[in-house]
Amino acid sequence: MGIQLSETAAREIKTIIQQQELDAEKIRLRVGVKGGGCSGFSYVLDLTENERDTDEITEQHGVRIVCDPKSLIYLDNTTIDFKDEIMGRGFVFNNPNATSSCGCGSSFSA
Repeated sequence: MGIQLSETAAREIKTIIQQQELDAEKIRLRVGVKGGGCSGFSYVLDLTENERDTDEITEQHGVRIVCDPKSLIYLDNTTIDFKDEIMGRGFVFNNPNATSSCGCGSSFSA
């Protein structure tokens, strides 16, 4: 239940935190969705120090993840992975709640 973060994605997030010289103790990975994108909703990944009282908070592979309750409805059981391949590199969302997704992989419909 909730959002799953692969070890590969967690390593990449830690690398980004280190490269940007952010305080790893304070930084959270905010995961969410917003309206828009090719298919209706876009995924949101953001590094933040802010936690809201209503956020769902988990920690996986040393990364603290925060997600607002409305986004969690669309992201429940979603796995976030990181791919570094010839065709490109980036975070990949494996979302069982998406009824369709676009070719860019950053938006979906539910």
